Amino acid sequence: MVEWHALHKEELFSILKTSDSGLSEQEASSRIKQYGHNEIKEILKIRPLLIFLEQFKSVFILILILAAIFSLFIKHYIDFFVIIIIVILNASIGFFQQYKAEKTIMELKNMLVPKVRVFRGNRLVEISSTNLVPGDILQLSEGDKIMADCRIIYSNQLQTNEAPLTGESFSQNKSSEILKEDIDLANRENMLYMGTTIVAGNAKAIVVLTGMNTEFGKIAGLVQKIKSEKTPLEKKLDSFSKKVAVAVLILAALSIAIGLLHGEEPYNMFLTGIALAISVIPEGVPAIIAITLAIAIGRMKKSNSLIRKLPAAETLGRTTVICTDKTGTLTEEKMVVTTLYAGRELYNIRDSLFYNHSKNKKIDPHNSSELKMLLKIGVLCNNARIEKDRNKIMNILGDPTEKALVVSADNAGISKQKETEKETRLIEYSFSSKRKLMSIIRKTKYGNLSYVKGSPEIILKACNREFINGRVIPLTQKRKEELIVVYENFAAQALRVLGFAYRVVPTRYDQKTAEEGLIFSGFQAMMDPPRKEVYQSIQDCLAAGIKIKMLTGDSLVTAEAVGRIIGLDGEKSSIEEHELQKLSEQEFNDIVKNKTIFARITPETKLRIIRTLKEQGEIVAVTGDGVNDVLALKEAHIGVAMGVRGSDVAREVADITLLDDNFSSIVNAVREGRRVYANLKKSITAHITANAGELFIVLFAILLFLPLPMLPLAILWMNLITDSLPSLALAFEPADKDIMKRKPISRKENILTGLWGFLLVSGLLCFLAAILLFIAYYPADMAKARTIVITTAIFCEMFVVFSCRSDKNIWKIGFFTNQFLVWSVAIAFVLQAIAIYSPLSLVFEFVPLSFLEILIILAASCPIFIVSEIWKFYKSKKTIL
Repeated sequence: MVEWHALHKEELFSILKTSDSGLSEQEASSRIKQYGHNEIKEILKIRPLLIFLEQFKSVFILILILAAIFSLFIKHYIDFFVIIIIVILNASIGFFQQYKAEKTIMELKNMLVPKVRVFRGNRLVEISSTNLVPGDILQLSEGDKIMADCRIIYSNQLQTNEAPLTGESFSQNKSSEILKEDIDLANRENMLYMGTTIVAGNAKAIVVLTGMNTEFGKIAGLVQKIKSEKTPLEKKLDSFSKKVAVAVLILAALSIAIGLLHGEEPYNMFLTGIALAISVIPEGVPAIIAITLAIAIGRMKKSNSLIRKLPAAETLGRTTVICTDKTGTLTEEKMVVTTLYAGRELYNIRDSLFYNHSKNKKIDPHNSSELKMLLKIGVLCNNARIEKDRNKIMNILGDPTEKALVVSADNAGISKQKETEKETRLIEYSFSSKRKLMSIIRKTKYGNLSYVKGSPEIILKACNREFINGRVIPLTQKRKEELIVVYENFAAQALRVLGFAYRVVPTRYDQKTAEEGLIFSGFQAMMDPPRKEVYQSIQDCLAAGIKIKMLTGDSLVTAEAVGRIIGLDGEKSSIEEHELQKLSEQEFNDIVKNKTIFARITPETKLRIIRTLKEQGEIVAVTGDGVNDVLALKEAHIGVAMGVRGSDVAREVADITLLDDNFSSIVNAVREGRRVYANLKKSITAHITANAGELFIVLFAILLFLPLPMLPLAILWMNLITDSLPSLALAFEPADKDIMKRKPISRKENILTGLWGFLLVSGLLCFLAAILLFIAYYPADMAKARTIVITTAIFCEMFVVFSCRSDKNIWKIGFFTNQFLVWSVAIAFVLQAIAIYSPLSLVFEFVPLSFLEILIILAASCPIFIVSEIWKFYKSKKTIL
């Protein structure tokens, strides 16, 4: 492997067979054939057919398909068509949701391929970035996006934003100096990497790697090797489906065996057993789940959370750990001056207003000559440019640090444009990593003034006077030591601090004159501030039993400072990458479990942390926006990408995209995910309870050699009107007020955990109500007995639906808070009445029932609801006690 950062310019030219003049067009074309186009292979493509076929991977769907085939085989054509319609409906809902999400994410991408300036045959030309090849010589300037990995061969005040690759929030100084071989990627100051951006200065660089060979490309390649695993919901449904399959096979075998013992013909009993088994399959469950999730996804999108796949909505509600990036996710990804020191006074800027720190009192900066001078130096020793659009909205271009200084002065009413118009620039002595300061000399009405900013230690060393109380006084060594303490206090808070000074220079001046014998003016301290809503969002997560872990490429001091502000633990719960490398496997596991802040983390270690958390039984959500996040995004149970600031590759591998990049949207999505899970359990409970009652009734009749109380076609009708709208209506049930105060759902919990008692009792009560009425009527009138059994089962199911609404009593949640449910139950009753009292009754072999018989059915069915409400009341009293 070539260590490009450690080579001389001549060695680079020799290896890459190029020169300052660049490649010829013919040579460039030849190298495209050799290296391929400068492109990252698409990690995800929208393949409609593949998306559609993926909807049939569920075990439950496979069971339904087999049931449909058997129905066709035994000539139960209505069963066949109903099951096929349900399967297609389920697949269509999943397909359209995922396809729409994929299209939205594609729209988020910048469809224009960036252009780059490159030397070809000693001419500077503009070409498509896809045509870059190793050996090309690039001309780069402020605002350019780096489209390949490059080695700098000339630079002028060059700074880059490498946050998408490293997670480092501060801009990085770059130079063309040769470095040692063993220096790590983040500190290779003479290298530029694909996906990063030039924020200041200009440079000439040679392309050394393109496409999938770049650092960006390597990460993209690793992502494609990580297999996406099923979500917890998909796993639970598969497990549930296998149990249903076993139960169906047992029922079919039992029915056939009993029929044979009773002397029935084997072939007929075989067909009957299969027909009964198909009838009790809860075929509506996949459709209910798909529709419930689709409804929830619609609600989530209104809260700026775009879900790609249906099960991801529910999985987020199960999340036990959120591993979040810092820069751009928890913070605003821009530098902001927060604290200033001038004239022995400390000042804070909050909401664009200035406050005296000691008095906590709002002040007018113009009433302090020292503060005014400090802010003025900040804009006059500054290369940031200000542009305003037609709406007079200010847009600042340049280095993030200098932009922050312009904004802090603008907050005080000091305009860079007006100040620079008053004082003409004469000369600039640029910043360098060796000098650690810069100065600009300007012509003023007071003579020539040198305005200087730089590292606090360097500035103080160059000062012999200080501006205090409107006067210039000597700066003693003792006072310098006091100022160093002020600076160190700022630094301990992870603030980036700059010192500011000035002096009058003679007519004849040089760099030494401009930067010696200075008058100290003060400090400006800045940081990449946390988003305002993050603190409360994190508190909501912690209250919900969700652990938050910050995984950042930034420094430990900065990460700890942000952690303190947003409510995460400080020093005791933080660790750096280099310390992690020294740990044994067991120590690493313990640290991952107990620590909160992980700093200077590489993509590989981030991936290892995610895998460790998963092995520890956590349901892991990972947020991120940069290239350095994509491995973890794909490995996690739920990957959450940023839609606005996020890189294309991050959005493409994530399960959820936040359309507003707002961390609080994650909390809203978690809340909705919990609501989804709770409502799914309610819908499935109501659905399975009905099937349990049917199963008890059919088995009882078979065991006692009674005629079947329910004919397969009538069962299918009952399932159609009870398992459609009423069960689906539970998806609209409002979330319980304390849903974000509960602990996350256990990974061991399945959909029916804690519900078996309710299922058995409700199923048994439904069975007793129906079978007792059947026994009372069947000897005299079999058609009426079967009509009463089906109607009783439907009434029982409606009472079960109301019982499933909440674990709280109906009078606490309100009878009409879910009006869709009330209307769906009413529709079910109307449909059954139509089936009984219209010509449709001939299809299902129903007969009309009298008003008295309806009252008897109602009385037999309501104990399910009454028993359920009594049990809820008892549980609530027991909890209080």
